[in-house]
Amino acid sequence: MKPARFELEQMHLSPQDASPQDASVPWWRHALIYQIYPLSFQDSDGDGKGDLPGIAARLDHLSWLGVDAVWLGPVHPSPMKDFGYDIEDFTGIDPVFGTLVDFERLLALLHARGIRLILDFVPNHTSDRHPWFQASRASRSDARRDWYVWADPAPDGGPPNNWLSRFGGSAWAWDEATGQYYYHAFLKEQPDLNWRNPDVRAAMCEVMRTWLRRGVDGFRIDAAAVLAEDRYLRNDPPNPEADKAPPPERYKRVYTNYRPEVLDWLAELRQAVEPFGDRVLLGEVDTSGDRIADFYGSAERPILHLPLNYGLLDAPWEADGVRRMLEDYLELVLAQGWPNWVIGGHDKKRMHDLRGPEHLRVVAMMLLTLPGTSILYAGEEIGMRGAHVEQPHDPFELLVPGWGLDRDPQRSPMQWDATANAGFTRGQPWLPAAEGFEHCNVAAQREDAGSLLTLYRELIRLRRSDAALREGAFEHPFAAGTVLGYTRRHRNRCLLVLLNLGGTRQMVRRPDGCRANVLLATTQAPQHAAALDGTVPCEAHQGLIITLA
Repeated sequence: MKPARFELEQMHLSPQDASPQDASVPWWRHALIYQIYPLSFQDSDGDGKGDLPGIAARLDHLSWLGVDAVWLGPVHPSPMKDFGYDIEDFTGIDPVFGTLVDFERLLALLHARGIRLILDFVPNHTSDRHPWFQASRASRSDARRDWYVWADPAPDGGPPNNWLSRFGGSAWAWDEATGQYYYHAFLKEQPDLNWRNPDVRAAMCEVMRTWLRRGVDGFRIDAAAVLAEDRYLRNDPPNPEADKAPPPERYKRVYTNYRPEVLDWLAELRQAVEPFGDRVLLGEVDTSGDRIADFYGSAERPILHLPLNYGLLDAPWEADGVRRMLEDYLELVLAQGWPNWVIGGHDKKRMHDLRGPEHLRVVAMMLLTLPGTSILYAGEEIGMRGAHVEQPHDPFELLVPGWGLDRDPQRSPMQWDATANAGFTRGQPWLPAAEGFEHCNVAAQREDAGSLLTLYRELIRLRRSDAALREGAFEHPFAAGTVLGYTRRHRNRCLLVLLNLGGTRQMVRRPDGCRANVLLATTQAPQHAAALDGTVPCEAHQGLIITLA
């Protein structure tokens, strides 16, 4: 039986009675982090692609909503084979997005509003056009040859082993000029850096320092778990479920994922960030269970502040399944680090498509009543659906078609209003707006007191003002039929959260001897502060925050 009470003061840095303004509490602990995919947020110049001035023009929305930090996707010079994740200059700005002056202006405008900026950091690989790789492939004797992963052919002249690219096919590309293969975990235009080389690690630490000196507040480390590969180039074993898996998953990635060296190298990145003070490192680790806890490190060797947790997207969507996920995750994480919860993402299906539109209000209340940092992908606050894209852009769909791996749908333009192209651009958008944007947009929902956007804003404001939600203990998670429940307690204040994941009304018995009043409901019934007695009615797909006294 797992513990039913999770005290946040178990954390290394968690004075429970501190206020959000207390300098001893890291700012990111109680933050709402808002992910922006820069190509799709707002276009300012009519080329159909989002840019930095466009983001700057939409900051009123972030302030109105209550965003504490922006996580910004890569904006560096790139051939755009993987839409910015193939970088040819780690310290510059791609002209598609603007200039370094535009970046500095955006950063200053965000900071003036009290909003931090977290930058995507892509340390695993570069573009094949990066000067480092151009030097590396010029000659086997070049000083930067060992900055990438090169290997001789197999005896038959083929690739050195059976490793597969995440985008399909061999993870090895032949270089005719030097007679060796180079390794690429992703596209062949994205050669992997050799993190065993200390010069590579030093160079990437200096990239981080450059942006920290410019004033950014942290990084989200892309593909953090794949920095290392087996030095002996051993073959990956077959996947016993290969017949059910996409072609890139025919083998189990034993020798190219989660190698023990990765934790040491990420700890070096943390050491590079530490002298800059109150900064944060997020990490894409794409894992759960014991392994996610490893990425926090320890007090003696800290690694990531927030290994990103996609449990709300991956858990079985029924009350007891979510309860088990919450208990398992919190039991692991609270012994070592601070929890976080992610909704949506540029690589993840829209919640509208994943869970269904009827569940979006409950998802919002769950995200903002669980203990920890909340991370929200732009557009989820209005319930955007994925767009239908007839001509795929995403290399996943182009190279591994028919497996549902296409990421274009969730990368469609942000829906601002009912005008052409959802107010995103006056030109031809690089991706089409999703169906129904005329009704599902920021302008329409800001005018609607019962909208999903308004609910998000109310929840964000409530969490910021209520110590029980912000820093209280997480107690007594339970499943009653289709209802997931838990309490948040701080000193003498106790809140009961009820979330009906099902399609029928449920009656939940309130704690004996307690008076219960609804503080906030995801739908209009019951009214705020309505007195309840005996049992609490929880309507289909409804969430309730109830004060217990």
